[in-house]
Amino acid sequence: MGQSAEERRAALVELFKEVRACTKCPLHETRTNAVFGAGDADAGLMFVGEAPGAEEDRQGLPFVGRAGQLLNELLEGIGMTREDVFIANVLKSRPPGNRDPQPLEIEACRPYLFDQVRLIEPRVICTLGNFATKLLSGNPAGITKVRGVPQVHELGGHTVFLLPLFHPAAALRTPAVKETLRSDFELLPDLLEGPPPAGIALDDTLELAGDAEGQEAASSPHPAADQLDLFG
Repeated sequence: MGQSAEERRAALVELFKEVRACTKCPLHETRTNAVFGAGDADAGLMFVGEAPGAEEDRQGLPFVGRAGQLLNELLEGIGMTREDVFIANVLKSRPPGNRDPQPLEIEACRPYLFDQVRLIEPRVICTLGNFATKLLSGNPAGITKVRGVPQVHELGGHTVFLLPLFHPAAALRTPAVKETLRSDFELLPDLLEGPPPAGIALDDTLELAGDAEGQEAASSPHPAADQLDLFG
């Protein structure tokens, strides 16, 4: 028998405390705050980005800079808000200079992310950019080859839709990417409200992802402890 919503939320709070104290990789030496994630602990929709940036590191909250503002705008476009979803990153600590995550860092944070998926039990996970997409899909294909095509995966002990998307930071740099991202967001209402992922064959989604391989893209602060109030 599965855990109740209250039990899962309590476990999520304990996981938050573990992440806040984590020293499994050298990033703990340079971070200001660990960025666990925030949102509805019972969310049907979860977003997974790459790593915290400077503003996220200062506030201890995910996607609070310009990319986060765009994410808010995109959610509003489909009738949702941040309070309806859960937002996290592959890495829980900011890499110095916002450099790419290193394999050791990804491996150290991987169990935390999969525990978050297991406890939140989302129906849909949107991976934002290459690192999140490759980690959660288990596929080395780049984001431009798989974006916008729903996949079905077994993650955190249950079946989910995984929708790879361009990272909002890339959309800020390139107007065409922003329009593509906005269009891909329009897939979300049907994924959230239509047939469950458990009823869709994995092979069918992988075939769709293969068909998409030719697609290319055109070229006020809260302290970290307040995250506990945001697990819905």
